[in-house]
Amino acid sequence: MNNTIFIKSRTFIIAEAGVNHNGKIQLAKKLVDAAKEFKIDAVKFQTFKTEELLTEDTEKADYQKDNSQKNSQYEMLKNLELSSDEFQEIADYTLKKDLIFLSSPFDKESTNLLDDLGVPIFKIASGEITNFPLLKHIAKKEKPVILSTGMSTLGEIDEAIDLIEKYNPQITLMHCVTSYPAKIEDTNLNVIKTLKSTFKKPVGFSDHSLGIEMSIAAVTLGSSVIEKHFTLDKNLQGPDHKASLEPYEFANMVNTIRNVEKGLGNGIKKPTAAENKIKEVARKSIVAKIDISKNTILTEDMLAIKRPGTGIEPKYYNHLINKQTTTDIKRNTLIKWNQLK
Repeated sequence: MNNTIFIKSRTFIIAEAGVNHNGKIQLAKKLVDAAKEFKIDAVKFQTFKTEELLTEDTEKADYQKDNSQKNSQYEMLKNLELSSDEFQEIADYTLKKDLIFLSSPFDKESTNLLDDLGVPIFKIASGEITNFPLLKHIAKKEKPVILSTGMSTLGEIDEAIDLIEKYNPQITLMHCVTSYPAKIEDTNLNVIKTLKSTFKKPVGFSDHSLGIEMSIAAVTLGSSVIEKHFTLDKNLQGPDHKASLEPYEFANMVNTIRNVEKGLGNGIKKPTAAENKIKEVARKSIVAKIDISKNTILTEDMLAIKRPGTGIEPKYYNHLINKQTTTDIKRNTLIKWNQLK
């Protein structure tokens, strides 16, 4: 698999299950079932060893405090951690549903596990963009990389790309605002164009805003990948549920993106088949304003411009002045080139 997966005509859509399984394998499978109904490309989880991810006294982010009953971030994440066997079961189940199984690794052991499970793409979370040992470890797997750029500067992105490209040039960047939920006024979708022009890489959008508008807008700006969190129920306990889409919302987003894709077209400006038919009646031609006899020298007061557009186009109006007719031309009829000399 190569980077062309991200630059095909269809937007590559990732349903981000994340940790919305709440540490329960059956809920994870239900999330895969829901993702299958969205008619998307991939469903993504998060793979980590809690003791490798954070210290026991790491504070929660504000949104985690609001949406999780666990006392500490360590306790919260330990409760959300899945085993290697459970990820094997989820990966197998996802593939049976004809979806691509993805997961973001947060440590080297998790990276190795996902590689063994056959993930075709490595998605690197925003918080790891300066974790050079992990970036190097992932890059050396020589699989396409999706690099999220939340919380970063252009300089930090450049450094990460330089490191990854020493081992693997297959990089897609993801514009991201790491806030749950991200405010619309903070989304700054024009960064998509900045990343494209600066790094000459495919660019996608990891959307943490509420609703679907920003994902739709990102597609119109050329996003080749869209990633969006989803949940079976926003009222479930857990850090990400409230900032996620429920299934009916996610399905609406996908349908809207697919419709937008149809409307974006190939960028070549030319009349459509339907326009060519309408053009015949909507445009105008040069017609005889009066009855004109054979061998008459045409003057402006003999000519009019009227529909339909099946005759001589008005842009040739001045070319007809002082032309001599070779036949009689009746009033309100189209003038033809073979009637002139």
